[in-house]
Amino acid sequence: MDAKDLKVFEAVVRTGGMNSAAAELNTVQSNVTARIRTLEADLRVILFDRRSRGVVLTKAGERLLPYATKIRALLDEARRAATDEGKPQGLLTIGSLETTAAQRLSPIITAFATAYPQVNLVLRTGTNALLIEQIVNHEVDGAFVCGPIRHAELLGTPAFQEELVIAAAHGTKIWKTDRDLKILVKGPGCAYRGRLEDILARRGVTPAGCMEFGTVEAILGCVEAGLGITLLPRGLVSDAERDGRLSLHALPSSDADVEILFVRRKDTLLFSALQAFIRFATKDAHWVEAAE
Repeated sequence: MDAKDLKVFEAVVRTGGMNSAAAELNTVQSNVTARIRTLEADLRVILFDRRSRGVVLTKAGERLLPYATKIRALLDEARRAATDEGKPQGLLTIGSLETTAAQRLSPIITAFATAYPQVNLVLRTGTNALLIEQIVNHEVDGAFVCGPIRHAELLGTPAFQEELVIAAAHGTKIWKTDRDLKILVKGPGCAYRGRLEDILARRGVTPAGCMEFGTVEAILGCVEAGLGITLLPRGLVSDAERDGRLSLHALPSSDADVEILFVRRKDTLLFSALQAFIRFATKDAHWVEAAE
């Protein structure tokens, strides 16, 4: 077993198959298959169940994966450390809540790209839970998530303050029990779902159900059509209120105020491109443990 075999194994798992891993590693599928077979022979275990629609990890593969992920991340970090001479350059992968990306990041990314054209910045959006998982698994270098965050492997620094409001179609009685009232949120791990459910519960409102959507635009369109209500930053929906498309309901500060944090792993290299981006994205990079 060597690092190259583990890197191939991790790529197969992360990309979902031999062909996609081969494309990422700039090789052919037969080479990937041969590497996996060599690794299985060396370990004397089967790592994948081969199926007509791809491969699925065995129990042995599941046990090996965390180590392969760490080794891949460590090799990437070693390469960065050796080549980082203080000038921001190379790949930088940043995650963000879709709401934060839409409302806050355009001027930051534009200014950063102008200042550091040698950096290849990749932006991924997702839910709070997905982004935290991606940071932990070394899939992004850092991400903007909704605080507070409690995780022993992470550090967070304040980036933005947001005021949340409930958005509804005109005439929706959000504080009266209505068996047809639904809440509309992003997919599993949505940062605002639990908060909205708690706000409603404390007022004696039990929604009829929860509907999950892939994009904020889809949520707003369905809210406007009267399908349900949602909880979003005021800045993201103020235009819809101004245009008369939605009604916004203010909340007390204890429910409305949230802090968006920029979060990263505390055990990885703070390389030049990431340092530079943090300076652009935060007023004061005051890092604190993202744990109780």
